[in-house]
Amino acid sequence: MTDHPRIPLAGVIGSPIAHSRSPLLHGHWLRTYGIKGHYIPMDVATEDLQQVLAALPRAGFVGCNVTIPHKVSVLALADMVTDRAALIGAANTLVFRADGKIHADNTDGYGFIANLNQYAPNWSASTAPAAVIGAGGAARAVIASLLEAGAPEIRVSNRTRARADTLRAEFGARVQIYDWVQAGNMLEDARTVVNTSALGMQGKPDLRIPLDALSRHATVVDLVYTPLKTHFLAEAEAAGCTVVDGLGMLIHQAAPGFERWFGLRPEVDEAARAAVLGA
Repeated sequence: MTDHPRIPLAGVIGSPIAHSRSPLLHGHWLRTYGIKGHYIPMDVATEDLQQVLAALPRAGFVGCNVTIPHKVSVLALADMVTDRAALIGAANTLVFRADGKIHADNTDGYGFIANLNQYAPNWSASTAPAAVIGAGGAARAVIASLLEAGAPEIRVSNRTRARADTLRAEFGARVQIYDWVQAGNMLEDARTVVNTSALGMQGKPDLRIPLDALSRHATVVDLVYTPLKTHFLAEAEAAGCTVVDGLGMLIHQAAPGFERWFGLRPEVDEAARAAVLGA
């Protein structure tokens, strides 16, 4: 969208938003490719979301990312919603079209798979069951992408069982639910293990489930990236597993939006990682 009549603007909407690393990442890409554009954080209250979205295109915005707590509510405000965003039940990427319509998509699942393919190139979803910890919005994106990639079975455990049961009802029989006290049991013969919960994040309790059943052939992913190596990943690595941190997913999920807004597909490389980390 480099032929936009005004300097194209994009940003990320959430509340709170000051902690977001997205401005660091997109700012890095804009500078790297010499694109005249800007990406800014916007703290928007729930009651102001509809009004703000209506005003942004008039101010020169070509799109934006959406994060907590607006990822679900923006679906009702969009004019067009992709099938994957509808399946996941949330959107993280909006494009403001020239005709004034808002296009909503979810690139979290894409980012998850792209991160695995980059840092665990021998990984395959179709060879064995997957185990997913957590049942929130990130879990929904991960489950949808694993099903699409051919996972024969996805085992899910969440501290609140009812939220996990909802996932089985929506995603079907390939999703199996385990009580939280049995979370360690679902790791047996799983080749993909993913923590989608906030456990292990800086300021949160560690994710502590028994890893006795974890195969050393498993690929273990933690969507948490502060810290980069969580207690969970360190334990899995000590058990001989291939481990993948969550920073790559953050970067990969951002790339499609950047391309749609600024007209160029950015590289997901070590320089991008360093930019997100503020290095």
